[in-house]
Amino acid sequence: MHLYQRLKDIREDADKTQADIAKILNISRQHYSLYERGERELPMHHFMTLARYYNVSLDYLAGMIDTPRKLDK
Repeated sequence: MHLYQRLKDIREDADKTQADIAKILNISRQHYSLYERGERELPMHHFMTLARYYNVSLDYLAGMIDTPRKLDK
């Protein structure tokens, strides 16, 4: 799986728009779209924010594993 495909898949599974996620990251929808298309590198601090938001481990969000693991609360 392409790294950024996971970003799109998890967003769609959560029934969120690119604008919804961009707001969480405090960036524009257009900027977030570049991340999902793999045209820009997603900074680690955004990966961490999204992992907390979706309550999944970074390795799942990065596409390194296929079964999501929840974060410890």
